[in-house]
Amino acid sequence: MLEISPVNNTHSKSIIDLVLNIQQKEFNVPITIDDQPDLMQIEDFYFANGGSFWGAFIEGELVGTIALLKFDDKAAAIRKMFVKKEFRGKEHTIAQKLLEILISYCRENGIDEVYLGTVSILKAALRFYERNHFTIIDKELLPAKFPVMNADNVFCFLDLKSNL
Repeated sequence: MLEISPVNNTHSKSIIDLVLNIQQKEFNVPITIDDQPDLMQIEDFYFANGGSFWGAFIEGELVGTIALLKFDDKAAAIRKMFVKKEFRGKEHTIAQKLLEILISYCRENGIDEVYLGTVSILKAALRFYERNHFTIIDKELLPAKFPVMNADNVFCFLDLKSNL
């Protein structure tokens, strides 16, 4: 049974284990915990500015995450969207449920623009975002305050005002 709920610093270790495993071992992205200090200070980094961070749990095991980093009055970035390999796909729909919770949160909190950065090798992730009405945009079109991660080379945008 899937349960999705907000997570905080008490979940940092399991979040770090999930995220680094997928980044480093599965996709060979050259990123370390030192490149992601947000994972050790979830409350200060995400919640303090009006964002959030959710975990997907099955029988108490963390199997997925998604975070929202608010960087402007009406704009935010999706961060840390990860689902364990064995829980991906249409039979589980965990990524879809995580994204729907994030979008509902945006609508309830007056966030109209959602951006994200990802890596071009994550083809399934890009298809997922496109199916969910995100459009790929040039890096130059990102808002000045958008927090670009060094590894990211593909950027997406969702206008919640026009996707009602």
